[in-house]
Amino acid sequence: MRERNKKRVVVAMSGGVDSSVAAAILKDRGYDVIGVSMQIWNYSGLEDGEIGGCCSSEDIYHAREVADKLNIPFYVLNLVDEFEKEVVDYFVSEYANGRTPNPCVLCNQRLKFNILLTKALYLQADYLATGHHARVAWDDPRRRYLLMKGVDPNKDQSYFLFTLRQEELKRLIFPIGNLLKSDVRKIAKNLGLKVADKKESQEICFIQDGDYREFIRRRIGQDGFKSGNIVNRKGEILGKHNGIHMFTIGQRRGLGVPASHPYYVLGFNLKDNSVIVGKNEDLFCNGLIADDLNWILSPTLDSEITASFKIRYRFKEAGASIIPKDDGKVIVRFHTPDGAVTPGQAVVFYDGDLVVGGGWIKESI
Repeated sequence: MRERNKKRVVVAMSGGVDSSVAAAILKDRGYDVIGVSMQIWNYSGLEDGEIGGCCSSEDIYHAREVADKLNIPFYVLNLVDEFEKEVVDYFVSEYANGRTPNPCVLCNQRLKFNILLTKALYLQADYLATGHHARVAWDDPRRRYLLMKGVDPNKDQSYFLFTLRQEELKRLIFPIGNLLKSDVRKIAKNLGLKVADKKESQEICFIQDGDYREFIRRRIGQDGFKSGNIVNRKGEILGKHNGIHMFTIGQRRGLGVPASHPYYVLGFNLKDNSVIVGKNEDLFCNGLIADDLNWILSPTLDSEITASFKIRYRFKEAGASIIPKDDGKVIVRFHTPDGAVTPGQAVVFYDGDLVVGGGWIKESI
């Protein structure tokens, strides 16, 4: 029988040090902890050396080892079909249509904080916890749950969490958000966890060799892509390409265009299937338009605000004016021109450590 007044929490355990320490911290705080790993990709047929990313069979094994060490129940949730539909199909489709996807945001939104949270509630859990470097707090004057950056500026993952809504934030715990990464590893070592020195995954988890272009080609087949021209801003033909999935905005290498100066990908013309290239300074623009927005600091955005923004995870924050439009989109006017604005990526707005909200980049302006 469940102990009275003891809160139950399901911890998403990826087999890494962050989620392992998150589970250990919650166990130490007296929570009724259940560990769950998501199996999201079928790694059968691959050699051990080919497996990278996260949530591999090796990662699940490591998570189970930690759960045994902590003496907590552990389950594996098969989400292979859901991951294929919600993340992989989206990833391929975005590249095929000239946009650069962000699969980590979609995985968080549609698997961890939708399907996994639903499963946690089914297990009569009060909360879902993950090893993200971020923080959640209740703000009484605003009567809202707030999302904040993790304390470690080099590991903050709030950029990937901008889609979180109030009904999800109230159920989430990020136990390591107040810790530096070095402190997380120290805790793991003190607990005798084998994952204490485990390297972090850097690549897209379902692309083992790091070659996303080849992955997309195998998924769609070369016949699914049209060849086209590589052109400059005047429309002059500089070369040929075998599919726009081979390119992303800001790309310099692998263009196959001979020139006296470096060319960079500026964008695409989907009507004639051309890739537009230019000089580095041509990448700079004065802002962007974003849609599919989610606001955390307030229910909506009714008037223009000033905030800092990030258009990539490793992007240094800069200032902008955020202007709401009648159609639900926003205009983001940069205070200083910036470069490589990439449709398909996320733009996230901040007020200091607070996440104001965010959306998906539609186009540069």
